[in-house]
Amino acid sequence: MKLIVGLGNPGRSYLNNRHNMGFICLRHFARQADIRLDKKVSLARIGSGEAGNSRVVLAKPQTFMNLSGHSVCRLVKKFNINLCDLIVIHDDLDLPVGRVRIRQNISSGGHKGVSSVINELGSQNFIRIRVGIGRLVPDIFETSEIDIVNYVLSDFTLEEKKTISQVIPKVSEAIYCLLIEGITAAMNKYNSLL
Repeated sequence: MKLIVGLGNPGRSYLNNRHNMGFICLRHFARQADIRLDKKVSLARIGSGEAGNSRVVLAKPQTFMNLSGHSVCRLVKKFNINLCDLIVIHDDLDLPVGRVRIRQNISSGGHKGVSSVINELGSQNFIRIRVGIGRLVPDIFETSEIDIVNYVLSDFTLEEKKTISQVIPKVSEAIYCLLIEGITAAMNKYNSLL
């Protein structure tokens, strides 16, 4: 069984924020796989079914981003998931808007939601699908932590939405590729795409 988690913040006010790319991509994949995220389990909204010849549990933690690990750890224990069968989808400031990177066993890169997952699991040996949201362009002054928070909690511009609308289906394709062909094939195919 695979556990596929999208990271984000619950609530309508956060729905289309940059920081909710994990939720956005997971919703699209759930529709593709005809899986409803209609159960509340382990501090998350989940759904289960078949996708890519695998039994999958899809989850959107409802703990808010910086505490995502509390939910993910509970889900891993509840469904007896090996960490190599955990896939976490999240936004990434360090990638240009729409760029996708699939990696396993890497640090959080400063992403607080991923840091929470790593801390609670006691391991970083899980698969991550990082979806670029671009970095706030600094002006002559250094970008502060508050500026970054405001940026990730804002919605995409109209121009960015065009790019994002093209990458969301690619993330679903990448998940299917991971499920069917494995991580090496998925990395080779999707890490080079814009």
